[in-house]
Amino acid sequence: MKIMVAIKRVVDYAVKIRIKSDKTGVETTNIKMSMNPFCEIALEEALKIKESGLASEVVAVSLGPGQCVDTLRTGLAMGADRAIHVDAPGALYPLTVAKVLKALVEVEKPGLLILGKQAIDDDCNQTGQMVAGLLNWPQGTFASKVVLDKEKKSATVDREVDGGLETLCLDLPAVITTDLRLNQPRYATLPNIMKAKSKPIKKMSLEELKVEVRSDLEVVQVTAPPVRKAGVILSSVDELVDKLKNEAHVI
Repeated sequence: MKIMVAIKRVVDYAVKIRIKSDKTGVETTNIKMSMNPFCEIALEEALKIKESGLASEVVAVSLGPGQCVDTLRTGLAMGADRAIHVDAPGALYPLTVAKVLKALVEVEKPGLLILGKQAIDDDCNQTGQMVAGLLNWPQGTFASKVVLDKEKKSATVDREVDGGLETLCLDLPAVITTDLRLNQPRYATLPNIMKAKSKPIKKMSLEELKVEVRSDLEVVQVTAPPVRKAGVILSSVDELVDKLKNEAHVI
């Protein structure tokens, strides 16, 4: 079985975000970029499935400008067998990404598609659900545990919900999106980083996949959250109650 993993290049989680002066988005020039943390978890799970003998190949795919190749190299260094880069220089929104992934699935024919549940830049949490709908595949979102059954060609997924855990059994092929507690992604070792340089990265275009980039969304304005006020130290419980009642109006 082949597993396809979608990964996204985002602003590194440790970088302090700055808003562009024209308020059209966040500043990405000369900013450290890295693989979306949820995508790292998705890739790690695919690699663990392969190492257990339940998959024969892990293919990493990414959409975006040429710099996405660096992120794919990181995925190859972690252990992916090969990668596909779909060149798309403009802004990409979840439905367009889902359509591209659907086209790639039709070309590669994987038995399992794994994605991070969301990206830390836009927090949309939509692509996995959309691509499952387009493919008409079963989906297990927010997965905290994944168990494959090779004989039954199924996947059992534990997903975290407000009331606890929900367990789903999915017939393969299927789409799974990963949550934080699924696993701990491995670090790419120096020997594997060197080996990754010789692993193939296939470049494809939107025209080849016959996907039209059309945005149904318009970003009107991006603004920073208001500056948080400094806290105050209170001398007594009575003073705290007074402020909660007369200033915060919460009691």
